[in-house]
Amino acid sequence: MKPIRFILPGALLFLLLAILTAGPAVSTAQGQPCPTCGAAADREGCTVIMVGKAASTDGSVMTTHTCDCGECDWTWRFIPAADHKPGDTRKIYHISQFGNWAPDQGLKWEDIKRTIVMELPELPHTRAYIHGDFGYMNDAQVAIGESTIGCRERMENPTPAAKFDITMLTLIAMERAGTAREAIRIMGELGEKYGYGFTDTGEMLAVADPNEVWTFEIMPVGPLWTPQSGKPGAVWCAERVPDDHVAVTPNESRIGEIDLKKPDYFVASPNVIQLAVDMKFFDPKSGRPFNWKKAYNPTDVSAAGTKGARVRLWRFLDLVAPSQKFSAATRNEDFPFSVKPEKKLSVRDVMRMTRDKTEGTPYWPARGIQGGPFQNPNYLPYGFELDGKRYSTPRVIGVNRAEYVTVTQSRGWLPHPVGGIVWLAWGAQDTSCFMPLYAAALDRIPRSFEIGDHWNFDRDSARWAFDYVDFHTQVAYNLAIEDVRAAQKLYEDPAVERTEAIDKAALDLYKKDPALAAKFLTEYCLANVDHVLAAWWQLGDDLLVKYNHMWVYDKATRKRGPLKFPDWWLKLLVEYNHLTPEPAAKR
Repeated sequence: MKPIRFILPGALLFLLLAILTAGPAVSTAQGQPCPTCGAAADREGCTVIMVGKAASTDGSVMTTHTCDCGECDWTWRFIPAADHKPGDTRKIYHISQFGNWAPDQGLKWEDIKRTIVMELPELPHTRAYIHGDFGYMNDAQVAIGESTIGCRERMENPTPAAKFDITMLTLIAMERAGTAREAIRIMGELGEKYGYGFTDTGEMLAVADPNEVWTFEIMPVGPLWTPQSGKPGAVWCAERVPDDHVAVTPNESRIGEIDLKKPDYFVASPNVIQLAVDMKFFDPKSGRPFNWKKAYNPTDVSAAGTKGARVRLWRFLDLVAPSQKFSAATRNEDFPFSVKPEKKLSVRDVMRMTRDKTEGTPYWPARGIQGGPFQNPNYLPYGFELDGKRYSTPRVIGVNRAEYVTVTQSRGWLPHPVGGIVWLAWGAQDTSCFMPLYAAALDRIPRSFEIGDHWNFDRDSARWAFDYVDFHTQVAYNLAIEDVRAAQKLYEDPAVERTEAIDKAALDLYKKDPALAAKFLTEYCLANVDHVLAAWWQLGDDLLVKYNHMWVYDKATRKRGPLKFPDWWLKLLVEYNHLTPEPAAKR
């Protein structure tokens, strides 16, 4: 790791050093079919949690995104604010959220620039923002989280006539929007005018600002659409989460009946109902009200009916409102759009939810023999096929294929450079560490965030530090995960706890010199990243040594002891392998 360089005044340097002081932390081949994946793997990626400002403990609006791809380009970029001259244009690219690129091709964000789909007139000024697979937060605290929801097959438009995909829409929204409602309008109008689809089908975005959070869902309108048709090239709808409510989207549409006479809660494209009528998804003579999800994305499934393959919606609702006793047998499309949580949620609570694996329920993936002797909940995350039959296994929120996880906080009582935070955790949720990025104050991100891919181990890539720990955790999971949690307690919990102090220091600086406040927050974020990365590389080394050769090596005593295998597993071994006990010793 390169040494941390501080260029701040002495008092600020002292503050940074003080707050960062902590103790040490104790596939198949590409292109080959996955025999344990099945069709469910194609769409079960990414969970989004939304928290209204009156539902959070501190008044922040929160969103999450678990980028559950498993083979996508994970790299991040910082885009600075910019002023543009009359006549300047913004190049539009087709960007596959699912693709990956070899490092010698320049990785994703260089490779896409080789093909220009179209150009738009530039604005006089565009905003600064940070993005990974999608735009996550800009300098006005507009934040986004994404979940693929799909749509009816007849709606898909994989043709080049659709100029916008979901990634490109989020980037333009980041550049141009000052509020969540502006972002929704911008994305909706671009999809309508220029067509939406190509690499994407139905998509959901959580769109937030310091005051509110919306569920925005957009879908293509079929492969025959052309700009010359005069019809919208996308159909979309957005519903606001009430301020005192929370909501979740687990790869299925969540918007039901809509009331466009309430624009503070519902907005939609002009074809929102007519397209469903034209495609015979909705009969206005039926006497039933129009229901967005039943028209465009019906899902006749439940947690119980799928043996936990579609458990995330029920699980989230049961976590936040347990006294309502939601049934796992309830069809997902019959659950409410949002609920008032029984306890307000802190950012730490939301982080825990992104790691949830339904422990304590019948859908815990490590239950029984599935988790093996060391209760590993990461086995068979897609279910499996055997003898021509398909078997489901639980698909939890904290699935083990995340590229990264974000938790955004938009905080209205603070100026934008201080108020907006993206908490970023690389790799699988259970073995990673959330790190704060004061998004509106940054002027750069670490180089380690901009590089790396799945097929090349790279110690200069931030993501690989966490994959290194994750790999060594799987060997003896229920033991090693305790070492990881101890490290999270040392490095993640203090970062959350010192947010208030960092906010105060930054706000005091901001009142005197906004530029110095931004520099302070940038240096704090980058120093914390270096601090955590060094700890995680060390943690990976420590786990390798501690559980080497399936033993337990104790550094303190310099003794080696055996891993303890549970009796239930040993009994199964005896039964399956037809083992017989050794003869009793003769006396």
